[in-house]
Amino acid sequence: MKRIFSLAACAAALSLGVSNAYAQSGGVDKAVGGYSFEEAAKEAPGTKDFHSADGHLTFAIVTHTAGNGFFDPVYVGATVAGNLIGAKVLLLGSESPTDDPAREIEILNQIVQDPTIDGLIMTTPQVGAYNDIVKAAEAKGIPIATTNSFDGTILNRSSIGHTGQDASAAAIAGEALVKCLADKGIEKGSIVLPSSTAMGNIEVNNRVTSAFNAIVKGLQDAGKLDAFKVDAGPENTGIDTNPNDPVNGIVTLFESRGDVVGAFAGNNVFTPALAKAVAQTGMTGKICAYGFDLGPAQQDAMKSGDLTGALGQQPFLQGFWPVMQLYLEIDRGIAAANLDTRAQLVTKETVEDVGKRFEN
Repeated sequence: MKRIFSLAACAAALSLGVSNAYAQSGGVDKAVGGYSFEEAAKEAPGTKDFHSADGHLTFAIVTHTAGNGFFDPVYVGATVAGNLIGAKVLLLGSESPTDDPAREIEILNQIVQDPTIDGLIMTTPQVGAYNDIVKAAEAKGIPIATTNSFDGTILNRSSIGHTGQDASAAAIAGEALVKCLADKGIEKGSIVLPSSTAMGNIEVNNRVTSAFNAIVKGLQDAGKLDAFKVDAGPENTGIDTNPNDPVNGIVTLFESRGDVVGAFAGNNVFTPALAKAVAQTGMTGKICAYGFDLGPAQQDAMKSGDLTGALGQQPFLQGFWPVMQLYLEIDRGIAAANLDTRAQLVTKETVEDVGKRFEN
């Protein structure tokens, strides 16, 4: 009996040894070129003394509205990235709760003169307004990355990495709106997309257009387009609505149409306003109302049902990746790369998951 047990134990040990051997197979301990990966993974000796030569990297991130909470996760992401690479990250931005490119540019003009700055990250909502900043930074040898809003005309665009949500992601909300109408059994009515081109944010304009196109396509594919009037203004960039009084503007729009069954708002100004207008007109739960961003106002509106859903830009990535991008440019000489953060659709059923790790 003891001999049988001993043989069984030996067989088990042999089996374990073979299993471990198979688990180790395929391991790579050095590069084909002969160097070790451990050595190659180390930071370059001169990285910490890049530009400012003060023994550590300092990056600045500047946004166009730090006053409404949207960019809080961006700042968190930038801080996390800075901690990972041992860099100091200055968190800067306009104090305004609404888009304020003029104040952002004022801050940028100041920070680009700071001799301790080794890299600059900025949002670019106002097309054509940042070329002087780029020139000043490049003249000082400071690398730049842009985040959130995209300016395709910016000086040396192809050499500047961008992290942000492509406006085409708004199609996700348009598709969700069409599905919502079907789920509610709504067969006809007006779908409105209020906005304002006067705000000068081309990304918002493009979002509205993308959502509009997705709604039209969804209804067309379902054979129901003729029963609905989808209105995003004459250029499909939004029905002109006063950004200084968006709630009353949307209420007036609802009342003038009389048959609104769906609505989409493309930014942090009009989305909370849309939710308030839905509540004020007694349309909570009766229409399909979608918006943008996942700030406190949007979350509360989804919980109450005044807003059916909203799209998040995954802004944590919009802070995290630009810091890492600049670090890789400095330490590795890696060329600027773009990251599309896509969109996260949040509804009443999933809103409680938002922000548990400060990521949304």
